[in-house]
Amino acid sequence: MIFVVLLAAFALITIKSGKLTPTAALAACITGALVYIGTGYKGITFLGLFFLLGTWATAHRKSEKSRGQHPQKRTAGQVFANGGVAAVMGALAFFFPNYEELLLLLVAASLASATADTLSSELGVLYGKHFYNIVTFRKDVKGLDGVVSLEGTLLGTAGSFLLAAVYGITLGLQHHIWIIGVAGVAGNLADSLLGATLERKNIIGNNAVNFLNTAAAILLAYILFHQTN
Repeated sequence: MIFVVLLAAFALITIKSGKLTPTAALAACITGALVYIGTGYKGITFLGLFFLLGTWATAHRKSEKSRGQHPQKRTAGQVFANGGVAAVMGALAFFFPNYEELLLLLVAASLASATADTLSSELGVLYGKHFYNIVTFRKDVKGLDGVVSLEGTLLGTAGSFLLAAVYGITLGLQHHIWIIGVAGVAGNLADSLLGATLERKNIIGNNAVNFLNTAAAILLAYILFHQTN
């Protein structure tokens, strides 16, 4: 009951503050509910951290960022693109409680990737000094799909390992922290590769890229988990 009240309050606050559209707020509530039913408040902690960091990074010095690339209100598609994989893992944890430890790890890995991607893109355009196409390694225009900077990559890496650290503090599973951090960084790199190739050719859109980067992160986390256990 308390969680339902918190979700309703979250939806109202994000709509009134202009952070999310009404349908995006509903999508966020569905995502949060699915994560919660399978992983409880532990999973919600990681989801909440991603949301707070992502919201701050998006709003940070917003007027200096390129217009048209950072809409004020997030859509439902964007919410599911970043949190959809975590929601699926949460639902699986509900139906397969014996695998909760692994699935909670995958929830954290997917959100670490989403965090790394958001911080690197939103902050990289502000603090990056030199920008390169991740495929050709040639200088390119900041803000374009698949363009990265050292500063943005490091900020994204910090975000990924921050979420990993919170996972470690929450669960006390020290040997899994590096898996989440590495998976998050790898997912962010996958995002840039997809952006420089498929997205630039208009084969897939940005929401698909964001979803696939979190999927790549959980795939790597799954492999690393089984190799170390």
